[in-house]
Amino acid sequence: MHPPTCTLIRTIALRLLACATLALGLSNCSTSRQELRVSVHDQKMALYDQGQLVRVYGVSTSKFGCGDGRSTCCTPMGKMKVAKKIGDGMPPGMVFKSRRPTGEVLRPDAPGRDPIVTRILWLSGTERKNRNTFGRFIYIHGTPEERNIGHAASYGCIRMRSMDIIDLYNRVPVGSTVKVQRGGLPPEAHSIPEYVYTPPAPPSPAPAPGDMSGKAIAKR
Repeated sequence: MHPPTCTLIRTIALRLLACATLALGLSNCSTSRQELRVSVHDQKMALYDQGQLVRVYGVSTSKFGCGDGRSTCCTPMGKMKVAKKIGDGMPPGMVFKSRRPTGEVLRPDAPGRDPIVTRILWLSGTERKNRNTFGRFIYIHGTPEERNIGHAASYGCIRMRSMDIIDLYNRVPVGSTVKVQRGGLPPEAHSIPEYVYTPPAPPSPAPAPGDMSGKAIAKR
């Protein structure tokens, strides 16, 4: 075989290999439509779906400020991803220790208690400035200290009310983008009210036997 022909075949093969590698990488990329934007200034989180604002939640970021140092209790900044979701089917207020449910359930603002409750979204950094996020166990999670939502009161994680984290958990898949910023949320996020869970209305009681109050009386 001619040397030029060998060179041509080798070039084509390398290009095909590069294309296959690129295609594989794209197939493994997250196709999530959801994006979370967290504002330290506002102590709020906005949920977007395909660029459209869906929800605004109250949150609580670190009382120690912003950063990603391994020995700090700061909330990391920048772009991250939801790496794992933990807590499927657990009741509101379920206490987690080392990401495992303990069986204890706390009501909101239980005195003297401040564990992780209800649901966990474990975050992973995608930038140099937040590369320690996963190893620092930075989560979006429920808190029994709901009275502190709207104020910086955590030890690095992003805290939410139990019913809010359940709503969020059901809406975002693994791989969803999370962006944490010092500044405020976009103007549209201030144009809608903060999400408030509304419990479903209780079912109407069944009529007592012989009770005709709910039935129409036929005309004679």
